[in-house]
Amino acid sequence: MKRRVFVLIIAAALVLALLIWLLWANSSPAATQVTVASGALPEAFEGFKIAHVSDLHNAVFGRKNEKLLSLIRAAKPDIIAITGDLIDSRHTDIDSALAFVEAAAEIAPVYYVTGNHESRLDFDEIEPRLIAAGARVLRNEAEDIGRGGERIRLAGIDDPSFIRTGGTAEERAAAELEQLGDGGGTFTVLLAHRPELVEVYAEYGAGLVLSGHAHGGQVRLPLLGGLYAPGQGLLPEYDSGLYSLGETQMVVSRGLGNSVAPLRVNNRPELVVVTLSR
Repeated sequence: MKRRVFVLIIAAALVLALLIWLLWANSSPAATQVTVASGALPEAFEGFKIAHVSDLHNAVFGRKNEKLLSLIRAAKPDIIAITGDLIDSRHTDIDSALAFVEAAAEIAPVYYVTGNHESRLDFDEIEPRLIAAGARVLRNEAEDIGRGGERIRLAGIDDPSFIRTGGTAEERAAAELEQLGDGGGTFTVLLAHRPELVEVYAEYGAGLVLSGHAHGGQVRLPLLGGLYAPGQGLLPEYDSGLYSLGETQMVVSRGLGNSVAPLRVNNRPELVVVTLSR
């Protein structure tokens, strides 16, 4: 009997420790440093930094998101890229999302593209409020960023779910990219929510793609990576980190918030700091 009680106490302690670890990990975002090297990058952009925010889903880390904002400030980014699902369609708090954008815009210029969750909301009402908060919303648009007399091109597309009828997600994304034009050979950083469409982005000719959507697989398994991602299924191919497809490189953020599943496992919320290099 004593042995049984002892085993139960140990098991309960382990479960409690696991729960505490999970709660801490889910509320403690971390910064991940990624260097992207490309010979096509103009020399003036050596060391250019992008703070990549994805899939916040209305999460708040500390009072007024100060934990996350502190990570962004410490990175000293040249720009901040938000790659969709800033707002959660199930637990919607537009004011919280706008407050984050407004605070982030005081650190560096903010560029924003939509995710699938924004497509479920009245984005025509949200978009002008994002712009007023300081975000440059890229909806199948591109603009040049200058530095030292040279330039790169920053482009962004809506999540394909904004196109309500016709074609596969790949076909809809390709149609959106067609609206952008080819950029005349300028090195292009493409903000696009869904990483599973990387072949479409590569065919377009993007030098670098920043994506999210996969939530790192939600549960990350040792040696195997993410367990499940929307649009990719079990053991997704594109769930976290840097990938290459021909001349196109893609950085996938594990994201910051949650949507359907309330907890991440072995998968801390992530701010990705991308440094461009030749």
